[in-house]
Amino acid sequence: MRHEEFFVKKCNQKREIYAVDVFCGAGGLTNGLEKAGINVLLGIDIDPSCSFPYTANNKARFLLKSVEKITAQDLVSIFPKNGFRLIAGCAPCQTFSTYNQKASRTDKRWRLLGQFSRLVREVSPELVTMENVPKLMGHGIFKRFVKDLEKNGYHVDYRVVECVNYGIPQQRERLVLLASKLGPIEILQPAADDMNSERRTVQAAIGNLPPLVAGETCESDPLHQCSSLSPKNLSRIKASRPGGTWRDWEDDLVADCHKKSSGKTYPSVYGRMVWNEPSPTLTTQFYGFGNGRFGHPEQDRAISLREGAILQSFPPDYRFTPPEEPIHKKTVGRLIGNAVPVKLGEVIGKSILEHVSEYETSPRRVIIGAGRHG
Repeated sequence: MRHEEFFVKKCNQKREIYAVDVFCGAGGLTNGLEKAGINVLLGIDIDPSCSFPYTANNKARFLLKSVEKITAQDLVSIFPKNGFRLIAGCAPCQTFSTYNQKASRTDKRWRLLGQFSRLVREVSPELVTMENVPKLMGHGIFKRFVKDLEKNGYHVDYRVVECVNYGIPQQRERLVLLASKLGPIEILQPAADDMNSERRTVQAAIGNLPPLVAGETCESDPLHQCSSLSPKNLSRIKASRPGGTWRDWEDDLVADCHKKSSGKTYPSVYGRMVWNEPSPTLTTQFYGFGNGRFGHPEQDRAISLREGAILQSFPPDYRFTPPEEPIHKKTVGRLIGNAVPVKLGEVIGKSILEHVSEYETSPRRVIIGAGRHG
């Protein structure tokens, strides 16, 4: 198949990249993009609990609004005329997650990627990025999203990345899509020395935080607080070894549901993390010992909210609630567990910056309509 070819002219002055973060959550992606050097102008989310952490830690404004009610003009009006426009986002992924055993096409969240696609089509930014769970690739809605991008002149690259290969102390696979009207684009590969060196571990990430007992809150950092444990669960965590499972316990500690044949296939609960390995994938309930392998490697408790945030590569001083308000574990745990890891956002931002620099400053031939899929 023959493709039309053209040359991108060499520019004398670099143009800034301006972004809007749709489904911004607590700001993990925005914070990473800002660290990379991208100007994020606005974050949009329907969850009011996102407003404080988003604006307290980032330069961008926050808009509390459903993506279904966002119009193209809402976004076009905030983009400066002299820069490259980037629309970024991570549609709520629970519907497509491996952990969701009740995924349904009637779930309203199923259609949100379609709304994201609508905004991209109507605004027609030069750059697009989307992050989600790998399982999304198997659904028709994602395939239509990619086809729509290519139909509208974007070069598309998408692939599953291992977050741990980018310095994130967590075993977390994510689907990352990059699209550009400037030419072929792809996420930066981990540096050779990073790939060959030790992965960032739980101990390297949270080993220096003050010790806690179950139910305690650190005086110097209220987010460094952990859930209390019942006497039974305290006995269970004391009987747990790093990397082990409830199968290591004495019979009287094993939950009745796990004694049934149907429960024996779920070993990844009531476990401790391992100091010299990355953490398991964090969920929105990582603060509960019984919700996964979220036990502290040596202290008899689940990891704290702050420890979870750090394992998601948030800065250690990232604020999630106003100082005068109480911290609700369920709310903050959801914000942290649902976030795009900040470091991954930074890698995405650097990938986009390198791409724009390459195509803006160097005269080169670009193939129109040639999408690349990882």
